Parts: sequence; structure tokens; C-alpha cells
Amino acid sequence: MKIKQSYLLILLLWQFTVVCQNKIDIKAVFDVSVNQIHITQSINYQNITNDTLTVIYLNDWSNSYSTKSTPLANRFSEEYIDKFHFAKNEERGYTIVTSINNANNDLLSFNRLEQHPDVIKVTLVNALKPEKSYQLKLSYTIQLPSDKFTRYGVTPLKDYNLKYWYITPAVYNATGWHYYSNKNLDDLYVPKANITMQVEFPRNYVLISELDLIKNTQNKDSQIVFLSGNDRIDSKLFLQKFPIYKTIQTDHFSIIANGIEKGLTSSNKAIITDKITSFITKHLGSYPHKKLIVSAIDIKKDPIYGLNQLPEFISPFPDNFKFELKLLKNTLGNFLDNTLLINPREEQWLKDGIQVYFLIKYIEEYYPDMKMIGSLANIWIIRSFHAADLKFNEQYNLAYMHMARTNRDQPLNKPKDSLLKFNESIANKYKAGVGLKYLDDYVNHNILEDAIKLYLEEHKVKATSPSDFEALIKSKTTKNIDWFFDEFVGSNKKIDFKIKNVKKSEDSITLTIKNKRQNKMPISLFTLNNDSIISKLWIDNILGEKTITIPRNNANKLVLNYDNSIPEYKLRDNWKSLKGFFFNNKPLQFRLFKDVEDPNYSQVFLMPLVEFNNIYDGFTLGVKLYNKTLIRKGFNYKFSPKYGLKSKTITGSASIIYTQNVENKDLYKVTYGLVGGASSYAPNLLFRKITPFVTFSFRDHTNYRSNKFQALNFRYIDISRDDDINNISDNAEPDYKIFNARYINTNPGLINYYKWFTDFQLSKDFGKLSFNYEYRKLYESNRQLNIRLFTGVFLYNNNPSNTNYFSFALDRPTDYLFEYNYLGRSESSGIFSQQLIIAEGGFKSKLETPFSNQWISTLNLSTTLWKYIQAYGDVGVVKNKYQNAKFVYDSGIRLNLVTDYFEIYFPIYSNLGWEIGKPNYDQRIRFIFTVDPQALLGLFRREWY
Repeated sequence: MKIKQSYLLILLLWQFTVVCQNKIDIKAVFDVSVNQIHITQSINYQNITNDTLTVIYLNDWSNSYSTKSTPLANRFSEEYIDKFHFAKNEERGYTIVTSINNANNDLLSFNRLEQHPDVIKVTLVNALKPEKSYQLKLSYTIQLPSDKFTRYGVTPLKDYNLKYWYITPAVYNATGWHYYSNKNLDDLYVPKANITMQVEFPRNYVLISELDLIKNTQNKDSQIVFLSGNDRIDSKLFLQKFPIYKTIQTDHFSIIANGIEKGLTSSNKAIITDKITSFITKHLGSYPHKKLIVSAIDIKKDPIYGLNQLPEFISPFPDNFKFELKLLKNTLGNFLDNTLLINPREEQWLKDGIQVYFLIKYIEEYYPDMKMIGSLANIWIIRSFHAADLKFNEQYNLAYMHMARTNRDQPLNKPKDSLLKFNESIANKYKAGVGLKYLDDYVNHNILEDAIKLYLEEHKVKATSPSDFEALIKSKTTKNIDWFFDEFVGSNKKIDFKIKNVKKSEDSITLTIKNKRQNKMPISLFTLNNDSIISKLWIDNILGEKTITIPRNNANKLVLNYDNSIPEYKLRDNWKSLKGFFFNNKPLQFRLFKDVEDPNYSQVFLMPLVEFNNIYDGFTLGVKLYNKTLIRKGFNYKFSPKYGLKSKTITGSASIIYTQNVENKDLYKVTYGLVGGASSYAPNLLFRKITPFVTFSFRDHTNYRSNKFQALNFRYIDISRDDDINNISDNAEPDYKIFNARYINTNPGLINYYKWFTDFQLSKDFGKLSFNYEYRKLYESNRQLNIRLFTGVFLYNNNPSNTNYFSFALDRPTDYLFEYNYLGRSESSGIFSQQLIIAEGGFKSKLETPFSNQWISTLNLSTTLWKYIQAYGDVGVVKNKYQNAKFVYDSGIRLNLVTDYFEIYFPIYSNLGWEIGKPNYDQRIRFIFTVDPQALLGLFRREWY
């Protein structure tokens, strides 16, 4: 009774002494035996608009884990994260709402939105007038999820890391209701509220919260903690069995942290923490609360990407630097989350920009000489790389430019849930920060930094938007900065300038600058005498071309964007020498291994090659000469001569490829190329292949997150082979030339996968048309169904040698186009002959009719028996000239370890009878094994792009 009276007294005092539009009062009782929280809650919601409300929407993000079809579940599947789908039911969480009442205890009608099961619509008995409040009383139970999905939830050790765990009201403003489903983006949009909380939990736990501690009482089995806080957005709560969180008190506010960095003394951490809070307070203003939590979860969800994520034993950065940067980044992020009340789903770019801008400034102020690759830049073999010259802050521009060069960049003001994962996590954040640096450099005189601090002070814990920030910046400068908000933020337009004509005299220089893109963004022009800067001038309003005259002042070089502070698409044509035409040619530079592009040189990279080409060449030694840099270029060449130690022959390949990006169209890329090479196709026999091609690539330009993809490829294959006079390869086909056209349409999702293509081949001796369709479905029961259909027909077949070299294959294509990664291309026995490539017939058993020279139609099926063990079955009809069509079938067990990359097939029954009981069964087993690094890299790419 005394506890209740004390709590009521505290609550009443708090309510009467604080003026706030929204109040949330929570009583939460933890039942750790079943990972549940029983909550009774009161929400006082004030209508701050001029509209009358008849409904209130509530965010219930704990229910986003409830099924395999929620927006959160769909987000996981889009990014090929399967642990949520395959999780046990008890590992997924949900919310059971018992009742919602008003202040008069009238039962209110409520329902979950069909497309948003983690949003609740409450219908009010009485309408909510402007400037009036409405009280909702809720009773509900939360079943907490495992932390393995989003890092928030229940840990295997029964600790509780909670964020967005209780029900909150959605935001209603002049543009209507703003509610969103949880998509693991940490972007809940709620109005600020005054919060009181009574939390009951077992005595063997420690509670950590950013709220102020009012009272802590204990009884025999549990303890009750009373908390409160004003002007709060959301309250993280951690229940830990061990006190792993440490509080560091500074002159500005306390930071509660855990697991950021080991190996530092408490005094060092305290000094660094005070340094960081002083820096933030100086530039962003005072923090409105007493405590700020920086958890290990924050570090993992928003890390400092780069080499500082390497294991400790090869980490190129000092422990104190890593601790400092991790703490700085996440303190900045949490500071802005708790003070800047913008819509994080729609307007996150502003928070990201301010965070990264001050990360850049902090490095400039305290670590100006820090290299991007840290201490690795001092190693003698690495010092020669251009990457070793780059400063730490240059990584931000490179990360954004990676997406721009691959035509995957998206506007900064795109909704957060529509961004590719790489853009959402890295590229757009970095572009926003670099963009604010660009704007600061343009307006000059510390205008931007002063405006950011003033903006944050004026709108601290108040509803605001980037338009307020834009208005404030424009009021502080006479320069036109519409380009920044309209084009840099509002579009994915690239920045790309070049110096064209230059005329010089003894005292002046007249030059023409060309804007290669359709935008109004400005560019900086530097005049240099050798490497010394003489002047810097901003040139704006370049629509097409602009000619200017400037004083010479002993300059011998003109450079655009010399300091690389502008995220420019291409830097190679940004300079002109005034010493004469010859000096405008970039010197040739040879580098060992791939490097970051150095715009001052024409770079050629060399890479020694030691590889296992195939069983005929054995190990090969060679060298690759190429111009491809770490950031993609439009034009690439590669020459790779190699020597086979086993075949004692010279082999190799060469390619010249040009990629033309097409922006904001479904046709987003056109690739032109010429590739050729020579390799062994049998012992002491070489084939030579030359292929010119053009590929048109398509995607939905309105939805980059869609996995749908189409491609139209045209190529001409010219193949010549050494004469096989001894019939080593069992193939006497002459040289041949083939025109090939193929259309591919695919949507390779985790839950629903389909891919189909049609292929047309035309040669002197034959014409072929084929169709291939694949479909995979992963059901909620975790059963997977795989269907593949292949049909191929010869339009004509006048093959004079009367072999099956160009025929459709039932189980092992001859690969006369040399496009499959066979370990042993011509093997008919031994382990390499058992390699399986699912193409054409797709059968696993080696039947008595392995080829078709007229038409073929097959169906491949497989389905889950248990986990990765599947049953497969193939049926088909094979038709050869002058023979009746033959019905074929096989069946067996498939170990689907990594789909398309590592699989093993055990035949059981087929046209041959019971194969499992036949002699030499081990030779009937087939396997899929992919060693191609580019193919394996696709497993990583599909999650990020």
C-alpha cells in the first residue's frame, strides 16, 4: 500500500508540475519464465492540429514479429535473411491487446490494419477536438522475440534488450496521420511525451534506462523501479543479469555504455568521453536529458564501416581511436534521435548528414593526418598504393561513388524503407554528410555550422522538418543554394565537370568549363603553381558550358575540385596544364594489384596469377594486366596470359568492355564488349573463343529494392579448336560460329523465386530454340518446392559429322559455347565427370539416351523432406531423328546445402531400375560445386544490393 501511495504521489506531482501535450504512464511486470511483459498503460494524447479526430492510431511494433508475412518478415526475405522464416514459433514475438478504454472506462473498438499488423486503429466514442486531450487505457501482454532477428529482444542468456517495446501513439499533423510498420530500420515516428514507468522484475536483474530514476523498492522475489522523463521519444530498456553497463559522468551529460572497446583503462575512457561530449555540446548545443545510452547493439547496427572492422590482430587503428570513433558516431546518432523530431522514415537524410558532417569535422580537428587504411599505409609494400595516400575522411566519398558508378544511387530524400540496404546503411548517409561539407564550402564563413547549432537549439525536442532547416540556411547567406535541396538532396543527379578550351596570356587565362550533366550544382576552380594553391574560385550556373577569364598570377595548372571535397562522378578530366599540350597527357603508372583510382595518372594494374584452370592445364602461372579500379569505371580492359604447367601451353584471355549507364529508366545499363581467350578442352588440345556482345539490362527504376531483373543479350561466338586427330575428347566437330540471342526475366526472392529465359541460336549447320523456367516456393511450414521446366527444339539440324556435340543434353551439356564452369570439361569418367550443372535436361542419372538431336522436354521437381534434405524427381521426353520419342525419368535424394552453390544428389530409381543397388554406386552420385569467386560474391551482394 505504501508503495502504491508513493507512486501515486510522485505521479501527481509530476503531472501538475510539467506542461506537455502527451503523457504516457506504464506499469510493466516482467515474467521472465515465459519471456512476457504484462502492461497496463495510460496514454493522454493531445490533438495539436485544427482538425477534429475520430480515430487514433497506435504503434505496436512488438507485434511486427508475429507472423512470417508481416512487413518486417517481408523485409528480411527481400534481403535474403532466412533466420526469421526458419525460426521456431516461440522465438517470434507478438502482442495480445486485452482491452482499450477511454477515461470513462468505455470499451473502445480497435483493429489492426491489414497491411500493417503492428499498427492499431482505435475508434473514439467522442471526437477529439483541436487542442484537447483524449485518454486511452490499455491492457496488453507482449511476448518478446529472440534478439537474433534485430539484436533487440531476449538473448540466449535471458537478458532483455528492448527498444520500441511498448505501445505509442502515431504522429498526426497538418498532412495527416503518419504511421509505419517496423522494418528493422530503427525509425519509429512518435510525438514527444512525458513518461512515467513502474517496472517490476526479478531481483537478480539490473535495469538500465535513459529515464530518471525516481525510486527503487524491493521485496522477497522482485524489485520495482519507478522512472520518469520529460519530452521523450522512446525509452530503451535493458534488463541484465550482470552490471555490464558503465556510467561515465561528464561536464555535460552522462553516457551509459557497454561493450564498445576493450583494452582501455577507465581513466582513458573517461577522458575520451568528456572530449566527445564537449565536442558535441560545442557544435550541436546542450543535451536536454541527463543520460544517454550507447550500447553494443548501437555499435553493431550503425558501425564505422571500413578497415576498423577487421579482427583485432590485424586492426590498423589504435584502440583509443576505435573507441573514440565508435562512441562519437553513436553518441551523435542518439543525441540527434532524442532531440531532432523529424520524420525518420521520410526525412532521415538530415540526421544522417549532420552526424557524418561532424564525424568528418572531428577527424579534421583531432586526427588530420589519419589515413584511410590506418597503420597499413606505413607498410613498405602498401606505401606505393594510392589508397595509402588517402586521408581517413575520403572513405565517405568513395562509398557513395561506388553506388553512383554502378548506377544504384538514390535521392537522399527517398523514404528510408525504399532504399537499397547499402544506400540506407552507408552510401546515402555518407553522401548526406559529404553534401553538407560541400554546401559549407560553398557558402563559407562558418554559416552552415552556426545554422546547424541554431537550428537544433531552436527546434530542440520540437516537431520540425528539413524545410525549416532549409529556410534557416537561406536566411544566413545571399548565395542561391536551391541546387543543394532541389538537386543534391532531391535527385540522384551526378556532378561531373571538365575543363575544355584554355587560352593563356602573360597576365590572364580564359577557359571554358563544361557541365556534363543537366544540373545547376557549382564547381570549385583552383589555380596552382606546381602543388601550391594560388587561388580558389566557385563557378556556378554552368548550364552546358561557361567561359570565364581569371588572372594568371604565375599559375601553371588549372584544376577543378582539387581538394576532392565535391562528390564528383569523374575526376580524370578536371585539370589542364599551362605548360603546353604535351603536359596535359597523364603519365602512365604501373601498380601491383588493384588500387583506388588516381585521377592524375593513367593506371595499369598487374596481378600475378596462380590458379587451377582445369585438369588439362593443371596449375597455371601468369599475369593479369588491367585498368579496373576499386570503384567501377565505364571502360575496362583486361589481358591475362597464362602458362599451364601440366599442358605446357600458353593460354589466357582478354576482354574490352564498356558500360553505359542510363539513369532513371527501366533500361538502366547497356554493356558492349569483346572477349576472347584460349584454354584446354582436352589433353594437349586448345580451343580459342572470340565473342563480341551487347547486353541490355532492365530493372524497375521506381523501386530499386525489387529483385526483378531482365536482360536481353546478343552475342556472336567464334570458336576454333585444335584438331582432335586421336579422338581424345570423343568429339570431331570442326570450328564453328554461332549467333546467340537470349532474353532473361527473373525475380530471385527468398520466399518466391522465378527465372525464365528463352534462347535462340543460329549457325550454318543448325538452328535451335529453347525455353527454360524455374520456380521455387518456400512455404510457411519451411517446406520448399522447386520446379524447373525445359523445352528445346531444333529448327533445323544439318550437322555433317552426325555427333551429339550440338545436341540437347539430358544430364551433362557438351557446353559448346564454353559458358559453364566445368572442372573437367571433356571427362566421361572419374570425379570430374560427376559434376552436375543444372542446364538443358537437368537430369541427375546418366541414362541410355543422354542426348536429343530433334527435341526434348523435361520437368525437374524437388521438395523438402527435412531441413536441407530433399527428394527429387525428373521426368521428360527425348526425341531423336529416325527414332520414337522416349519417356525418361529418375529420382533420388538431394542434399541442398547451399542452393546453386553446393549440392549433392544421390540417385535411387530411374529408367535403369534401382540405381542404389547397382555396382559402383559412388560413381553415380552427382554434385554441384561452385568455386567461381564472382559467383560466391553474389551471396554477399544480394543482401546489400
